[in-house]
Amino acid sequence: MTSDRSIVIDSLGVGLATGAYGVSFGAISTASGLSVLQTCLISLLVFTGASQFAFVGIVASGGNPLTGALTAALLGSRNLFYGVSMAPKLELGPGARLASAHFVIDESTAMGVTRENRRQARLGFYWTGISIFVLWNLTTFIGALAGDAIGDPRTYGLDAAVGAAFLGLLWPRLATWTGRLVALTGAAVALGLVPVTSAGLPIIIGGGTAVLLGMLWRPRSRS
Repeated sequence: MTSDRSIVIDSLGVGLATGAYGVSFGAISTASGLSVLQTCLISLLVFTGASQFAFVGIVASGGNPLTGALTAALLGSRNLFYGVSMAPKLELGPGARLASAHFVIDESTAMGVTRENRRQARLGFYWTGISIFVLWNLTTFIGALAGDAIGDPRTYGLDAAVGAAFLGLLWPRLATWTGRLVALTGAAVALGLVPVTSAGLPIIIGGGTAVLLGMLWRPRSRS
């Protein structure tokens, strides 16, 4: 059986590796036109990397902030399913469940859902989620100050970095050929809509297509 100490160490390792990436979001966000305060509030209140990069990408490309917010919400909707998986593992009361919902992200779920008992599930979930939250917000602030000093993102290629950073967060989640095919389908739909729709809509429709396909497509298990 895995020891409590090793779970904490592993969780902090994941927190350090993931949280440090917040510096790139902070730099890209402020260099794309958002203020340091706006950037920090996004990390504080949204706290899900893919959604944050999607929002900034749409705003930076001239899209409507509302469209960006809808896209971010669509991408963040996966956390609802994570919460359903984690609820029976953590066995929390209503108040604690509400307070813990903000820490339901990819990494905290992965570190908590596979544990053998409630105590270790909580250790993995909270040590991972809280360490990422603290470090992500700290590095966002540091990156935001740097991005604010940099200025026009096009001068340094940071306009392209939005998409690169988003893909960097997305790719490790695509561990199966099914997931990759769903993602490619959504990307194809989005790319096809770019010439005929306004900024932001291709991501929403392409993302919605991927989510719908992912929910409906359940590969048959081999007998």
